[in-house]
Formats: sequence, C-alpha cells, structure tokens
Amino acid sequence: MRIVGGRWRSRLIDVPARPHLRPTPDRVRETLFNWLGQRLDGCACLDLYAGSGALGFEAASRGAARVVMVETDRAVLAALRHSRERLQAEQVEIVAGDALEYLVRPGERFDVVFLDPPFRQNALPALPALLAKLPPRLQPGARVYLEGADALQAAAPWSELKRARAGQVSYQLLQWSAHDQSGVSGDV
Repeated sequence: MRIVGGRWRSRLIDVPARPHLRPTPDRVRETLFNWLGQRLDGCACLDLYAGSGALGFEAASRGAARVVMVETDRAVLAALRHSRERLQAEQVEIVAGDALEYLVRPGERFDVVFLDPPFRQNALPALPALLAKLPPRLQPGARVYLEGADALQAAAPWSELKRARAGQVSYQLLQWSAHDQSGVSGDV
C-alpha cells in the first residue's frame, strides 16, 4: 500500500495478508485528508485500530507531530514496526494492545482520531459505544474519522462535518464540542 500525500508520498508500507485487514483505499484517504486540510502540522493523532497503518502513516507524512497506533495482531504489529523503521517515522508510537483498554487508561489527548475497527466490529451498535469512551482522550474541537457499513447519526456534543460512501463502506468526519453544556459525555 502506498502513502498518497505529504513527505512520504508514493512510499510503500507493509501490509500483511490477514483476513480481518482491509486497508482504507487510496481515494478514500485522499478525500479524508482533503476534509482535514491536507496538512496536520503539530497535531496529535490516534489510529485506534491501526491495521495496515495507512491512516496513521498518512497523518505522519502530512506533518502530524505525534501519531499513536494501537493494534493487537502480532503479524500486523511487526509490519507496522517495519514500516516505521523504513520511513524513519520517529513521531509514530506503536502500542501493542486492545483499543478499548487503551481508551480507558488516563493519558494524552488527541486532535484527530481514526476509528476504523475491523469490519465485523464496526457495526452501528459498536460505534456509539466507542465514541462515548473517546471524550477524555480528545482535545477541544477534535475531529474523529469513522468508517463502517453505515453512517452514524451524530448527536450533541458531536457534529458531522462530512460524509461520503465508497462501495459498501460509509465514512464520515465528526467533530467533538468540548464546550457542550448538557453534561452529556459524548454519547450519540
């Protein structure tokens, strides 16, 4: 798989053959990074279900100051580490672990989150539960990319910025409002 823009444009990243791995296609990544503004200079990004790492490496290529990739599969982790070394991507941290466990630990806050669970896990019922756990790890105004079979209907304190469809996959960009006065912690 190739990186479509930024410093490492056209460079290849390793993608092991795994049944649950379906990397985000080039044209979808191009659209997403057009939505995000092409450059992510200074941003902290979280690629919560890293898989191929296409979204996280793309963010790093486009200037993100820090990218955390969370993944459980050992073969996939090895491929991510190899790609990080080959690209000399010092701003990329690879975390071996469960995405939900990572979210509930106290830690840094992110400006952009890529939320693309393995296909069988990203059904509509699972995505709202994941979104509900995100706010403690988000910077004010953080943007969250979702990919799944169907679009999610966003409700306060979330707002939908963009939505599109590519074949059987719906993808959208949400924004979290940290200044919501309702006391609701990000439920959609």
